[in-house]
Amino acid sequence: MTLLPQRGSYIAGKWTDGDDAFAVENPADESHVADVAAAPVAEIERAIVEARRSFDAGVWADTPAPERARALRAFLDHIEGAHAALVATMVAEAGQPRVFAERAQFGAGLALSRDTIDLYLSMTHEETNPVPADELLRDGVRLSIRRHEPVGVVAAITPYNAAFLMGLQKIVPALMAGNSVVLRPSPLTPLSSLVFGAAAEAAGLPPGVLSVVLEPGPAGAELLTGHPAVDMVSFTGSTTVGRLILGQAAPTVKRVALELGGKSAQIYLPDAVGRAAAGAVAVVAATAGQACVAATRMLVPQENKDEVVEAVSRAYSAITVGPPADPSAGMGPVISAAQRDRCEHFVKLAVEHGGRVAHGGGRPEGLDRGYYFEPTVLDLPGNDNPAAREEIFGPVIGIIGYRDVDDAVRIANDSDYGLSGQVYGTDVAAATSVARRLRTGAVNVNTGMFSAYAPSGGYKQSGLGRERGPDGVRAFQEVKHLAIGELR
Repeated sequence: MTLLPQRGSYIAGKWTDGDDAFAVENPADESHVADVAAAPVAEIERAIVEARRSFDAGVWADTPAPERARALRAFLDHIEGAHAALVATMVAEAGQPRVFAERAQFGAGLALSRDTIDLYLSMTHEETNPVPADELLRDGVRLSIRRHEPVGVVAAITPYNAAFLMGLQKIVPALMAGNSVVLRPSPLTPLSSLVFGAAAEAAGLPPGVLSVVLEPGPAGAELLTGHPAVDMVSFTGSTTVGRLILGQAAPTVKRVALELGGKSAQIYLPDAVGRAAAGAVAVVAATAGQACVAATRMLVPQENKDEVVEAVSRAYSAITVGPPADPSAGMGPVISAAQRDRCEHFVKLAVEHGGRVAHGGGRPEGLDRGYYFEPTVLDLPGNDNPAAREEIFGPVIGIIGYRDVDDAVRIANDSDYGLSGQVYGTDVAAATSVARRLRTGAVNVNTGMFSAYAPSGGYKQSGLGRERGPDGVRAFQEVKHLAIGELR
């Protein structure tokens, strides 16, 4: 199995090595994947300074958008050419099934990126402001213009669960908007993000426009979120870390875009209860529940709850857990021993607070190496159970009964989070009516959608701002008003 060859950071157009290294582990079998060079904090600061220099010099920001688009298409062409090694790297460092790396990350990521370029080019970035004519004349203004300009230097910090895809979601719109970017991937899955440095080099992006920095701890990330030369932080990860980033960015009043945790609900109306088992499988298949949008609270009519718990338990018992090399495996490991411990902890808490383990709840037999946890079904007495309140980030679903539709909406909205949601019903109008009442950034009614043209993001403690869609492009832009008149 051939992996991507790079093992150090890409800073200001050059590959760099550090004095120290850290290991990347395969969570499927706890084997050693590679040692990578850790960028010293001084080198990460150099990446920031060079990003500032490149932006202020206008070497990329002042390049016409069609030329930026051509360069980024070449950037993506290089990534596409690294297909086999890149997918193998994603499988090795994250322990995820090959189909997820192949389709949900590589295929979907490149399609998303190419569509994002087209979306940016279709948008208007300078337009006449709709000021009433009498107001213009009164103030001596002949033209009122609203411009959308790049923010400046963007620090992009990505998570482990879909490092390649999350990197593209930040890099491509930020660069298309004319920003300079410093990317810091998760130390658990840093290897796949090095393809961005290789692609920047191959496409001839000016030095400093895109750097990729690797580190085993938080020191560089903290520098990125607090450095006065950084204008914006775009972060995907836990709400706990998101709160820290807000505090670190506050002294310099940076723009902050956060896609954080979730505890999404999937609501089954009485006429769609038969669909519940399939919806439950989608929570754990491929990702082992390690997705911020995973709908890990299943809400069903109280009178149907027992049959749903039984159906979901049957469906989960049919899922084969195993390493990516096993073609029959429908679910792989979680990322680390700590994450497996977290799953065990919340299952225990669920039972202590009146819940019942209907299926799973522990480590699967026969898998002595690797961070595996069984697909787990919890029969929860109510939404106050700890397993219904906290994001577990593992293959654990909780099933809760509701009295009527109003009760279902109340339960779904009774959360600190609001990232995503699902509603199922054969009466589409009724299901859509429920969806409109949910306090969450996205709701899927009987379907799902992942598109460069549609936004995602959270309400409440699930984040700030949006990724993807026109709103995701605007997130990387400032708004300037120009009032133009004749000199009197």
